[in-house]
Amino acid sequence: MTSTDVNLSCVLHKTMDMRMEERTIPMPGPGEVQIEMHSVGICGSDVHYWTNGLIGDFVLTTPMVLGHESSGTVSVVGEGVTHLKVGDRVAIEPGVSCGRCKFCRTGVYNLCPDILFLATPPVHGSLARYHVHAANYCFKLPENVSMEEGALCEPLSVGIHACRRAGVTLGSAVLICGSGAIGLVNLVTAKAMGASKVCVTDISESRLEAAKKMGADHTILVKSRDAKALAKEVEDVMGEMPDITIECSGAESSIQLAIYATKSGGCAVLVGLGPPEVKLPIVNAACREVDIRGIFRYKNTYPTAINMISSGAVNVKPLVTHHFPLEKSHDAFETAKTGAGNAIKVVIDCFKSK
Repeated sequence: MTSTDVNLSCVLHKTMDMRMEERTIPMPGPGEVQIEMHSVGICGSDVHYWTNGLIGDFVLTTPMVLGHESSGTVSVVGEGVTHLKVGDRVAIEPGVSCGRCKFCRTGVYNLCPDILFLATPPVHGSLARYHVHAANYCFKLPENVSMEEGALCEPLSVGIHACRRAGVTLGSAVLICGSGAIGLVNLVTAKAMGASKVCVTDISESRLEAAKKMGADHTILVKSRDAKALAKEVEDVMGEMPDITIECSGAESSIQLAIYATKSGGCAVLVGLGPPEVKLPIVNAACREVDIRGIFRYKNTYPTAINMISSGAVNVKPLVTHHFPLEKSHDAFETAKTGAGNAIKVVIDCFKSK
């Protein structure tokens, strides 16, 4: 880093108003590190903030740097940090909790009411040349894990948390609704955790093809919103009703499918976020003792995600379909929004090209 360097950043000012700005290079305080950013994946939430300016109660009111799926190299170490040094390659867990509340002290820090999560208003994200982050939420990458894979630890963490909440284990029959990036990380995680068969549904043939390549045993192209009929098709294709359904689309009919399709006594986990209110066959779920569980981000997943990638238990590389330099972030977001070129995961390269 030299005195002539600037911190080029992708800043969202308001709905559909994204700008590349030269901002001040941040310096770390006690317990923090400065990171020279390398890879940042575009999440659906980033696109949603760009196109809508809000997600639920989180409303953009001041300019905000986007990005939270990220990795980079430690460039400056703040006071009191002993487990990291300059030059360490790290994956960045984007949520920094307070560490004091009951949720934090009992290990469910993802539910901390005061958590600071990157690129969630008003917290700045990491889509920039340089970013400062709490050192305890930066995890060193083994030599055989690339920076790109380090950034993908964030969506993979969603899959790990969802599969843990669902109770995926050896021999589980799993239905995954939705074959976008989050559906696919749930697919590879479920297989790594011992699922004997995984069926994936989607409205897109190309995304189902991606699911097949990443290990899906069965795929179903959704052509109707008749959840009961589709549940019967799932049972016919899988040869049984799934023990577990992981819903990743957020669509009302797909959430209904998750309940109808899951076997009695099974578990349906809701990962996808759609409308704030949906119509559910709740009596069906209650009478058949189908547990309905939600997830909110993840907790205690990054070491597991890194080890799964490093050991070869999962392969997340096929998720990445497009790369863009930081200077072309707008093009990257357009590709992620439209799905052009069968886009699944778009990664922005934040480093300076040589």
